[in-house]
Order: sequence, then structure tokens, then C-alpha cells
Amino acid sequence: MLLVAVLAVTVSGCATFSPQPPPEAWKPQQSLTPQAGPEPQVPGGPRPPGGGGAGGGRGGSGGGQIPPPNGCTDYNPAVIATCLDSVVAVAALPGDTDPIVLVGERQTGRILRVRKGQQPVVVATLKVDGSTDGGLTGLARSPSYAEDRLIFAYVTTETDNRLIRIAEGDTPKPVLTGIPRGPSGNRGALAQDHRGALLLVTGDAGTPAAADDKNSLAGKVLRLNSAGKPAESNPVKGSAVVASGAHSPGGVCGSLDGSRLWFTDRDTTRDLLYRFEPGKPLGQPAWTWPDRPGVAGCMSTDDGVSVAMSLAANLQQLPLAPDGTFKGKPVVTLADKDGFGRLAGVDLISADLAVAGTVNKAGGTPVSSDDRAVVIVPSGGGGAGPD
Repeated sequence: MLLVAVLAVTVSGCATFSPQPPPEAWKPQQSLTPQAGPEPQVPGGPRPPGGGGAGGGRGGSGGGQIPPPNGCTDYNPAVIATCLDSVVAVAALPGDTDPIVLVGERQTGRILRVRKGQQPVVVATLKVDGSTDGGLTGLARSPSYAEDRLIFAYVTTETDNRLIRIAEGDTPKPVLTGIPRGPSGNRGALAQDHRGALLLVTGDAGTPAAADDKNSLAGKVLRLNSAGKPAESNPVKGSAVVASGAHSPGGVCGSLDGSRLWFTDRDTTRDLLYRFEPGKPLGQPAWTWPDRPGVAGCMSTDDGVSVAMSLAANLQQLPLAPDGTFKGKPVVTLADKDGFGRLAGVDLISADLAVAGTVNKAGGTPVSSDDRAVVIVPSGGGGAGPD
């Protein structure tokens, strides 16, 4: 499965935050289709050859197809927001024809709602401590978002790590506090399990033994309801912990039917991908990377699992065999000039679309429009041909 960036519209905004028009004033934009989305084409420029991807993701010319960014203006049609700061966490809102996405900035604590062709809107600014590997590192919409309009964030403060609930027009409220904070191991990952609950993976707070300590919330996978309490269907009634053994998680994801759950992690010698089942021992990792490419966010599709790499600056897809194991080596996409640099948060918009955030300002090679939010398409094949 390759991922092909689409969205045939030119970006022209930068990250200023002026008031937005009401929803009734929004105009529909071009629909996206996973089968053969339109090839990127800059007005007045040459059409790309058939079979090619967007190219030029890191600001290069992409073989003359897409001009490099100019300030906060990014001509790559996959880019939906620019001039952000270390987008470690992303969460897609419902709807895939004109994606609306929440992005979280790790060190500023800002949560922004972004949409192509519109200026970002600040939804909330949370007080965070980004002096370690923590900060704002997890973001997810409520499993019942259509009814309650709630979003959740995982943050590091000066005293602890905690889960925050944000309601429209209200002050953000902590719903789970006291998760251990340390000199490292503060990063967490947050997502829906697609079975009516939230999944939160916590770091070990710099104490590896805490991951196996039943009395500590460090290094755990928690399954929670929208009140931050243990989900009712958890294996152990009254306990939010459904798995133990995490150390420095980068992402957590579930298939859209909720049948497969995964999280990425890093230990002292390698990067890892775990498949887990609530209530069962974690067991051996499903995949490891001895070269430590910086595993970050993940997304689970019918064909496999894709993992964003925050150091190797690509996205790697692990194809699933019929027996549930992986078949062959990871397929590398969104690399070099065809990529967008270092990736962190990813989230499925639908079975056919996903969003990713970049972290090029945090040690990568940023272009003028970094950091960015980008829409990508799990295509299952080569690049889309010409119209």
C-alpha cells in the first residue's frame, strides 16, 4: 500500500488566526476520492506525468511540478495548514470530502481547527510543560463526538501528566490527573478504540520499572469513557488499565471496526510496534526497528498498519497477511522529495483518507511553511494517473 498525497487545491494561507465565517457561509470544495484523485496542478504550470505522486513535499520542485513554499504559502495541494509548531498530535473531525482537522502543538499547548483554504482557528490553549519529551502529545475527539462535541488532550504539566476534556465554549477541565511525570517518558498517545471508548497510552516517566508496577499509571494502556473514568466494558471492572509495559509511546490506533489495536513504543535499544488486546499480557512486539527511526503515530487499515517516523522522515506500512502476521518488510512512502519531512501525529479521516502532522522544526530540515498538516490517501497502489 502506498500513500499518495492528494487535494487539488492551491494553499495560500499562513498561520494567523482571524475570526472565521459561520458554518453556513462555508463553500463546498472539491471532493476527494481514493481511487483516482485529481493530480496536483499549479495554475499555469505543467501537468505531472501519469503515475506520479505529488512530489515536492519538502519544498523542492518535485521535478518542476510544484513550486517550493513561499513563506507560509505552500503550493503542495496535500497541505491544509502551514506555519504551525511541532504538530505531534492530530485528530480528524467527521466528514472526508473537505477534511476538517484538529492539530495540537506540543510546546505551545495550542489546539487549532484547520481546513484547507481557511485560516486556522484556535480552539483552546492549554498550559503545558514542554521542557521534556512531554507537552501536548495526545489529541482525540470523543467516541460520541456527534452528540457531545467533546475533544480530549493528553498534556504534561509542571507536576504531572493528565487528560484534559474540552467542550465548546467552556473552560478545559482535567478529567484524569496524577499520572507520573519524570525527566523523560512523559509523552503519551491518545485515540478512539472505535468501540465506544478512548485509549490512552502513558510513558514510564523515566522509570522503566513503573511500566510493570500495578500501583502506577505510568507505562500503561488505559481505556476510558468521556468522563475520564474506566470504561464499563473493561476486563477488570473499575480499572482503567487494560495493558502494561509501555515506555515512550509515540502513537496508538485501532482499526475502524475495533478488532485490532496497536501502539508504537521506544525502548533503549529499538523502536517497537505492539498489538494488544485489553486484559491480556502485552507479549512480544509485532515488529521492531533496531535502527530506531523514531516511531510516532500509527493508523490501522484493512491491509495493514502504517507508522509515521519522526526521525527517519517517512511513513512505513506493514502489510498484514491473512493470519494476522506481517508479510515482508515495511513499505516506505512519503520519503525524501516525495514526503514532507519528519512526521508525528496521524489519524484516519475515513477508510480512504488520513491526516498527518510534521515536526520539522524540532530537529529536522524545515521549509518556510513548516510545520504543516497534510492529507494523505491510503491508495493500495501507485500514484493516481492524470484526469
